[in-house]
Amino acid sequence: MPQYSPDEILQQLRQRQFQPIYFLQGEEPYYIDLIANILEQNVMPEHERGFNQVVLYGKDTDAATVLGQARRFPMMAERSVVIVKEAQAIADLESEKAFPFLEAYLKNPLQSTVLVFCYKHKTLDARKKLGKLMGEKAALLTSKKLYDNQVPGWLTAYVRSKQQQITGQATAMLSEYIGADLSRLTNEVDKLLLNVAPGQPIDEDLVQKMVGISKEYNIFELQKALVQRDVLKANRILQYFEANPKANPLIPNLTLLFGFFTKLLVLHQAPNPSDADFKKLGINNSFAQKEYQQALRVYNFPRTRDIIHLIRRADLQSKGIESGSMTEGEILRELVFLILHPVPLSVLA
Repeated sequence: MPQYSPDEILQQLRQRQFQPIYFLQGEEPYYIDLIANILEQNVMPEHERGFNQVVLYGKDTDAATVLGQARRFPMMAERSVVIVKEAQAIADLESEKAFPFLEAYLKNPLQSTVLVFCYKHKTLDARKKLGKLMGEKAALLTSKKLYDNQVPGWLTAYVRSKQQQITGQATAMLSEYIGADLSRLTNEVDKLLLNVAPGQPIDEDLVQKMVGISKEYNIFELQKALVQRDVLKANRILQYFEANPKANPLIPNLTLLFGFFTKLLVLHQAPNPSDADFKKLGINNSFAQKEYQQALRVYNFPRTRDIIHLIRRADLQSKGIESGSMTEGEILRELVFLILHPVPLSVLA
């Protein structure tokens, strides 16, 4: 069988076209969970599941048990379903001993069984026997993590699939704040959709209210203060962060700052960045583009490179390396001071 995209499998499931074997693998668990849940809930009516649907967990089973369940004929039903969650934890799945039995079943599967392997956070080696066999005989999905610059487009498409709209600023805010964690991203969007009227777009005010981002004191406002070199505003935000450490953990804030200045470094490679240059980096709305254009004027290439070094240094400090007894708030405060008040890196070495 060919390798499938998530949309191809989802389209088949909407048409109630079921394959005898699914092997769902990859670094991005969102589509693996989504497809497995749809199969678990929709292959057969609820009253048939008691005798004909089995959910196994990789750490608690082995290849022989999985195949034994797959070979069972359904009882008073058209199909049976066997779902193996965390299949990457099956100890003997890729062993030489188990391969002949897996090969025999994959080459001649029971057509009344829907067998689903959920193989998360990794992939089979396509050069090895089991990887090749799954590629030939199973409906194979490899779910890859999105790059950061792909998140805004994916998010906009997801909202449109719900027959709703989202503003560019809200898209940028969610993309930067949550990143490429699709499970968390969709959970937050679904929560937002419950609070908008039909035809009303998700906007930045709703995101700030529902996702727990303070309207005045958040990492995006701190980023803006750095771009505008507004020392007073930056210090007010830092004071708020230190007073509310659980709502403003250091590592996510460093990640967002690192992403901003890394994109800024890339933009410095183009003398006059075009709209296409911005969009390649996932900077799709005019508000964000204006902020980057201002940052390009404030922080030149060497300074941007030094700031990235400072953020990496702060990340190491957050892990206890050369930080002494500094708190997370003190680490961020020092980083912001060094961004706003340039100090030669040699002094910090």
